[in-house]
Amino acid sequence: MSSPLAIDVADLSKKYGERMALSHANFEVPMGSICGFVGPNGSGKTTTIRMLLGLISPTTGSGHVLGESITHPEKYLPRVGAMIEGPAFYPALTGNQNLTVLAKLGGFDTKSIQGLLDLVELGDRGDSKYKTYSLGMKQRLGIAAALLPNPKLLVLDEPTNGLDPAGIQEIRNLLRKLANSGTTVFISSHLLSEIEVISDYLVMLRLGKVIFSGKTSQLLAKQQPVIVAKPEKSSDLNKLLTIAKEAGHECTIVGESVHVTGASEYAAKFNKAAFDAGVVLETLTPVRPSLEDTFFEMTGE
Repeated sequence: MSSPLAIDVADLSKKYGERMALSHANFEVPMGSICGFVGPNGSGKTTTIRMLLGLISPTTGSGHVLGESITHPEKYLPRVGAMIEGPAFYPALTGNQNLTVLAKLGGFDTKSIQGLLDLVELGDRGDSKYKTYSLGMKQRLGIAAALLPNPKLLVLDEPTNGLDPAGIQEIRNLLRKLANSGTTVFISSHLLSEIEVISDYLVMLRLGKVIFSGKTSQLLAKQQPVIVAKPEKSSDLNKLLTIAKEAGHECTIVGESVHVTGASEYAAKFNKAAFDAGVVLETLTPVRPSLEDTFFEMTGE
């Protein structure tokens, strides 16, 4: 039976001594999606990934990867590519040689190597030694190595760690390309701002518990938009505060502006009320908070 889910877990827990590294987690990752797996360091991401890859056994609960139970990782691991805790390569060998060694060890086709190097945009650097690669190139070679089994599911642990914005953009483009070609990408990160841009789905962990699991768009919809109003005279800030509060909105003064919690539709009414009270606004901008803000609100960090 082919399942439309790449990963599903039910009541999955892992206990070390008295500590719950992961506590009764439930989530699903649809096939062909990019799913961000996010949470602060120490929230249980690596523990979860290790259980999904059959490296450690759960204390309670069950999980499936590509429709097979995680109690039998041998049934699905041939179709899973993973890059965990940074790729390990031989510094003195070229990118091409490194992939050849890994392909032979894993029993994979070496004919695919040039194609994979092209895919991760290292086509022209395959004959350069690994030690000459930039951090971004090293990460991309790691992803190429994870793609050697031609996987249906690609699991990446912190692939953008330490990269500059250009390097992050390259990884982002690469992952989108893979998802478009039907590979499910499960990508863990503590940097929500990176994941927000690329993920269709999100699973958020905090202190070993899943605090959100669903479409990224659902989480964005939960966000409270904010209207930022800056009066010409800063002496009018308190007047604006009163106007917004009397209209039933939460608001605070931040620097030279008033931040009002409310949908952008309220901006016109707010503007008119300010004008009627003799306050001239220099700027009035509806702002949607980033996923990071929402996450910190939800996790109380």
